[in-house]
Amino acid sequence: MIEAINSYLEWGYGMYLIWSPPVHEMSLYLYGVLFFPILFFSSLFYIFAFSGLFSAPGPVARNALKSFPRVSIHIPTLNEIVAIRCARKCLRFSYPRDRYEIIIGDDSTKKSISRRIDAFASRHSGMVKVTRRPDRNGFKAGNLNHMLTHSGGEIIVNFDSDFMPPRDFLMKVIPPFMENRRMAFVQSKWKYMNIDQNLVSRFASSVLMVYQNLLAMINSRLGVPLLFGSGLAVRRSVLEKLGGWKEGSVTEDVDFSIKALKSGYSSMYITDLAVPGEVPFTLRGFFRQQKRWAYGNARTFMDHRKWILFGKNINLLQRISITMTLLGYMASPFLVMFMFFGTLSFMTGDPAAIDVGKFASTTGWTLLMNSGFMAATMVALFREKKLRMMLHVVIGAFSVGLYTAFGVTSGFFRALTGRKIYWYMIRKAGNESHPSLRPSAVS
Repeated sequence: MIEAINSYLEWGYGMYLIWSPPVHEMSLYLYGVLFFPILFFSSLFYIFAFSGLFSAPGPVARNALKSFPRVSIHIPTLNEIVAIRCARKCLRFSYPRDRYEIIIGDDSTKKSISRRIDAFASRHSGMVKVTRRPDRNGFKAGNLNHMLTHSGGEIIVNFDSDFMPPRDFLMKVIPPFMENRRMAFVQSKWKYMNIDQNLVSRFASSVLMVYQNLLAMINSRLGVPLLFGSGLAVRRSVLEKLGGWKEGSVTEDVDFSIKALKSGYSSMYITDLAVPGEVPFTLRGFFRQQKRWAYGNARTFMDHRKWILFGKNINLLQRISITMTLLGYMASPFLVMFMFFGTLSFMTGDPAAIDVGKFASTTGWTLLMNSGFMAATMVALFREKKLRMMLHVVIGAFSVGLYTAFGVTSGFFRALTGRKIYWYMIRKAGNESHPSLRPSAVS
């Protein structure tokens, strides 16, 4: 037995001596090649950070409403009792009560949740109604389209079930539609209710802060803002003209945004209206969310690439901005390969004493050149007055972020190869612990 083990170890060591040099050289070469795309994406984030540092959005000028268009508020839900909390917030809007309605699109498979939603709607009949489908075809987009057929509003407002809109939401989001008849959609900013729940929620919030405070602002200044999926308003006539929400898409909001821009409609991102919502607080939830967004954005780019790259009524800067927004997740595959080949190169190299000074210098310069995302995060946290979170974000980047990069890579390549991805439900803290959703507090 011992002789067999020794023979196996000798064989393994012999194979290591044979294969280690070429594997080391190949991995070191690929590591060096991959450094350049990593540096490219890092440089873009440095540009975002610089732009965000010296440009702050001002309040949106609005005229007082002289008339109040009919509004339909859509809250799609699947086994999420927290939808009641969202609807309750909508009931408190400072908008004429006879000029808006609330529709909960209940796709729930749990009858206990559906009964509680029905009980809530019956207590507020005339303001709240519930729609249901015989199946869940088309995911969230299919639910939204189904609700549209039961809606009487000329402006459609969408909230994910975990969002808690402020009382003046409609009074701030409706005026742009009245001032510009070509306005197709208006997107509000997000706030993060459970930002301090744990390390995952802090890092997830920071990722959204970078997008909403930097990249989304650049898109807005260039005239090509995109929807985020919740806290949004769209003109119904435009939505129906462009075919409704794209069923089967996991980012139907982005797809509609591109179609509206392609058709020459106006759009707006308003940063002085922030809507609180939840961010993922579990590693699995954040992994799945980012995988879905990476897939959906890349798929949207593939579906509309001819217009984005070569179409009319779009200039060069707008093309670059939209491309970066939809394909920004491309950085993750490069990061995964960069880490893999760097580790492989280190493991297969000849053992030698480490020159501490040279190692520290090389590592420092490498981190500096490839820390664009950290720089952008710092600026975003500064804009949100959350710089105290920076240490948590750095720790999250080297733990939660690296793990999630594998999910993003998977989603990105599934989009490029045309493989489908399915809608994943993310755990919501409000479904599990919010006191206002106890059975005795449904009204």
